[in-house]
Amino acid sequence: MSSIFRGNFALFLKIAILAGITAILSLLAQSAFASSQIAIGTYLVIAVVVLNFTYFTKVSIPLKFFAPGILFFIAFVIAPIIFTVIMSTYNYQTGNYISKDAAIEQVLIRGVEPDASQTTFDLVSGRSADGSYAVLVSDIANQKFFISTENELTYVETGQLTFNEYGVAITAPGFSVTSVDELATNDAYSKIRYKYSDGYYIIIEAQGVGAVFRQSIAYDAKTDTMKNIQTGQIYVDNKRGNFALEDSPETMLTPGWRAPIWFENYTKLVTDSRVRTPLIKVFIWTIIFATLTVLSTFAFGLLLALALNRKMRGRRIYRSILILPYAMPSIMSILIWAGMFDSEFGAINNLLHTHIAWFSSATFARAAVLLVNLWLGFPYFYLICSGSLQAIPSELLEAAAIDGANPRQVFRRITLPLLLQILSPLLIASFAFNFNNFNLIYLLTGGGPRNTLDGEVAGATDILISYTYQIAFGRNILDFGLASAISVLIFFLVASISFYGLRKSKVMETFG
Repeated sequence: MSSIFRGNFALFLKIAILAGITAILSLLAQSAFASSQIAIGTYLVIAVVVLNFTYFTKVSIPLKFFAPGILFFIAFVIAPIIFTVIMSTYNYQTGNYISKDAAIEQVLIRGVEPDASQTTFDLVSGRSADGSYAVLVSDIANQKFFISTENELTYVETGQLTFNEYGVAITAPGFSVTSVDELATNDAYSKIRYKYSDGYYIIIEAQGVGAVFRQSIAYDAKTDTMKNIQTGQIYVDNKRGNFALEDSPETMLTPGWRAPIWFENYTKLVTDSRVRTPLIKVFIWTIIFATLTVLSTFAFGLLLALALNRKMRGRRIYRSILILPYAMPSIMSILIWAGMFDSEFGAINNLLHTHIAWFSSATFARAAVLLVNLWLGFPYFYLICSGSLQAIPSELLEAAAIDGANPRQVFRRITLPLLLQILSPLLIASFAFNFNNFNLIYLLTGGGPRNTLDGEVAGATDILISYTYQIAFGRNILDFGLASAISVLIFFLVASISFYGLRKSKVMETFG
C-alpha cells in the first residue's frame, strides 16, 4: 500500500494537488487585486510561491509539514491582529466608513438643492439615437417636451410624439424606451444628471418622475476644499475624516471617510468619562465573573470527582449523567436556560412559586449568568479532576495516613496542592476563556439589563468582549475604531494574565 505513494504516481499526485491549489489561490489573488484588496492579493501570491517552493524542492523537509500551518496562522491570527491594531488608530465609525474619494463623490451627489419652484416633470427613461442614457421629459403645464441626456437637451414637436391617457409623452423619434425590467436591474439611469438649463439639471426621483436641481457644493482638488456655490462658505479637511466649515468646525459635511487619529481612541479610554466610567465598571465585573466562574466550576467539579472516586454502586451511570451538560451544545443549553429564567412562563419561577424578573435586575441577572456558567463548566473540571486524582501516587496518601493525617489534612496538604500544580495551566486557560465568554452573555442576557433610554451602552452583565460588541454593532452610532482599541486592550490583558499564570505555575520551565 505504501508503494502507491512513492515514485511516479506520488509525483503526479503532488503536481496535480499543487496545480489545483495554485489555480484556486491565483484566481482569488486576481479577484483581490481587481477589488483593490492589495494586501490580500499580495499574501495569496506569496502563499502560492511558498507552497510551490516548499513542495517542489528539498531545501527544508520540516517546512513541508509546517508551511500550511504557518500560512493559516498568518492569515487567521496575525493578520486580524494587525488589522485590529491599525483600525484602532482610525476614526472609523458611523458616517466615516468609506474612503476619502468615495466620500467626496457622495458629498457632491448629496450637495444639490431644488430650484425655487421645486419643479417636477413626468418622464420616460430610455436611450437616445447615439445610445446614450436619456429621458423623454413632459412639461405638461407649459406643453413642452424634450429629450435630455447628460450633455444635451433637444426639444421635440408635439406632432412627433405619442402620448398616454395622462398626456405624458411615451415615444419620440430617435428615442428608444427602456423596459421596466431593465430599469429594475440597472440603476445607472437614476445616477445620471440630465441636462435642463444653465446650472440646473434633472434627477430621477422615482420611476416616471424627475425633479429640477442645481449643484450647491463644489470640490476644489487643488486646495482639497469644498465650497458652497451659493453662499461662498468653505469647508476644509479637519484631519479627522470630514470637511468642516472653516469658521465653525462643528458644522461638517456628510458622509466622512476613515482617517487616522492615531492614539485618540486609546486616550478616550482614560480621558472621556462617557467611555472610561462604563469601561471600568465592565472591567471589574469581567474579572469577578471570570474568577467566580473558575472557582465555582473547579470546586464543584472537584467535589464530584472526589465523591465518585470511591467505589459505589452505579458509579458509571452517575459519571455518564454528569457529562451530559458537557456533551450538549452550549448554545442550545444557554437558550434553554434563558427560557427557564423567563419571568412569566419560566420553569424556575414556577418551581419556586416566585415572580422574579431575572433579567430585569442587575443582581439576579448576574446570579443567573454565574449559575448557567456553573452548569456548563463543571463537567469539564469534573473530567480533568477525575483524571488528575488518578495520577496522584497512592503511596503519598498511604504514607500520610500512616503518619496520622486525617482525610481533611491529606486533602489540604497533599491532594489539593498536587492538583493545583497539575491543573494550573487549565485553570488559567479557563479564566482566559471566560474573560471572553461572549456566547453566554449575548445569548442569555444580551449584556443587560441596561437603560437604553439614557444612552447607556454597558449593561449590568456585559463583560469586556460583549461591551466591545455593543460599541461596534449595538448602537445607532457604530464605532469600530473605539471597539478595535478595546479589543487590543483585551488582547494584552488576557495575554499578560495568561503569561503571568504560566510563569507562576512553572509550566514554561518544563519546556525550557
